[in-house]
Amino acid sequence: MTVSSEFIAEHLHDVITETNLQLGKKIHVGKVRDTYEINGQRVIVTTDRQSAFDRILAAIPFKGQVLNRLAAFWFEQTKDIVPNHLIAMPDANVSVVKKATVFPIEVIVRGYITGTTSSSAWMNYKDGARDFCGVRLPEGLVKNQKFATPILTPTTKAETGHDEQISPSEIVAQGYMTQSEWDSVAEKALAIFARGTEISAKNGFILVDTKFEFGKDEAGNIMLVDEVMTPDSSRYWKAATYAERFAQHEEPEAFDKEFLRLWFVEHCDPYHDEVLPDAPPELVTELSRRYMGAFETITGEEFVPELKGEERIEENLRKYFTP
Repeated sequence: MTVSSEFIAEHLHDVITETNLQLGKKIHVGKVRDTYEINGQRVIVTTDRQSAFDRILAAIPFKGQVLNRLAAFWFEQTKDIVPNHLIAMPDANVSVVKKATVFPIEVIVRGYITGTTSSSAWMNYKDGARDFCGVRLPEGLVKNQKFATPILTPTTKAETGHDEQISPSEIVAQGYMTQSEWDSVAEKALAIFARGTEISAKNGFILVDTKFEFGKDEAGNIMLVDEVMTPDSSRYWKAATYAERFAQHEEPEAFDKEFLRLWFVEHCDPYHDEVLPDAPPELVTELSRRYMGAFETITGEEFVPELKGEERIEENLRKYFTP
């Protein structure tokens, strides 16, 4: 990997945890992204915030740059399948995007049965569920096994509280989408996942599962929005060791933030404690290194981190919006 752990450790405080741009108006603060309206255009700033347990755990150096640049890579790789909202990327942390009416549904595509949370396919299957989000699962599956074909498991997109599982028929019946809209979104989601699977495989990764969001532009056309196949919205395993580890009933080598989540579970109650301990610097450094390594492996591009944070973002946006 291009960037060393020593470099990351030196920049543990060079992080973007919140933004207060002097340009335009801040209109939304999400778990990771801040959204602005500038000169009538929608601008998304991807921060370095690391979320889990419905709260912010830490700030990971250069994570926002990785997510934003990797999303741009995947938008480019899949634009022939479905249009997307990306207009420009004037800064490593910033995307200028088309305005969209977003469907309040997250479309999750799963290629493998896995997971440890109550909403995961494996935990539901382990507890006896065979009808999962409208998909009938066969008997005899084991954890981390590949599905015969990828499945769609949508959830509602909750602003507060937890997302809820929902079937395609319920999506239509409850008015979240029309049947034709769902059919179109489902087809596009599976096609994007297939493209992501193919490209990831060439670079040594298994794309295990991922979350997509779709919306409609002002003309009513469906397009891909938010992020796409980033390490925050997806699960990746290392392909080289999957088969052997699966045969030995061992967990796959994964790229994800699970090791950071486990540290918090071991040292506090992250769901209920009002104040959480600081994540150890070595864990933060390692997670930053993993994000950058995943970017380089997936894209084949060198990751060159940019410094100066919000000062740089402000300067680049002023250049972009100056006539």
